[in-house]
Amino acid sequence: MLEIGVYSNGKGISKLMTKSRVKKAWDFYTETYDSSVPDWSGEIDFYKGMATEVKSKGQSILEVACGTGRVGIRLAKEGVRVVGLDLSAGMLKEAARKSQGMANVRWVKGDMCSFDLDETFRLVLITGHAFHNLNEPAEQAACLESIHRHLLPDGRLVIHLDFPDFTWLSDLMGKMGGVFEKEGEFQHPRTGHMITTFKAWSYEPSTQATTVTEAFEERDDSGKLISRMETPPCKLHSIFRFEMEHLLARTGFVVDAVYGNFEKEKLNDKSKNMIWVVRKR
Repeated sequence: MLEIGVYSNGKGISKLMTKSRVKKAWDFYTETYDSSVPDWSGEIDFYKGMATEVKSKGQSILEVACGTGRVGIRLAKEGVRVVGLDLSAGMLKEAARKSQGMANVRWVKGDMCSFDLDETFRLVLITGHAFHNLNEPAEQAACLESIHRHLLPDGRLVIHLDFPDFTWLSDLMGKMGGVFEKEGEFQHPRTGHMITTFKAWSYEPSTQATTVTEAFEERDDSGKLISRMETPPCKLHSIFRFEMEHLLARTGFVVDAVYGNFEKEKLNDKSKNMIWVVRKR
């Protein structure tokens, strides 16, 4: 068995990490991202609905932390111009490969907390929980302020967030913290092998930080384990509803709606997501 990534003690705690192993793990993550990350129910139709208005006005969409273009490319196929910004050169390379020949899409390498594209947009999107990667208030505010500068007057911003589950967070402070659990399975887009994914989570209430380590096990057609690899631990900020509302007000936005899903149902105690639709003040 080939071991790539991060060695651990079985509870997601890193023991050894080398640059080459980390690079291989992230390359694998990038290569398989589109196969391993499914759409949320109703997500693409929700964004397409908003893109229709942008297209009718001959204006553009910016997707911040666009990754491999999972969302942006499909909006560009609707005829609207899309600019995708991401810090990962690998992700952007994959996005460019997938959108080859499309004249109405542009990919830009940049930091979501500090960027200057020298143009403005009718709509900005932060999809797939990407905003959780910002762990400090200063980072969060800097990102929103950068977006504010790039919005046309009365332009809109949509942010897709996880809705914190207090029971789950509490469990992560106990016996479930740092333990790998099976997440799902998908087929490798190049080899056709089945990949089983695992995640180990922990939670630090004093900072509202959840930390996740992802593991991938690849098996051949006979079910034999070929390789196991782990990504480095990734820290994500758990954002609560009124924390977000205050942050948006501080950075010059007015809230139009907060949905609990992409079917536009009102946020409630059983919601799994928060979809914020806000407007430049």
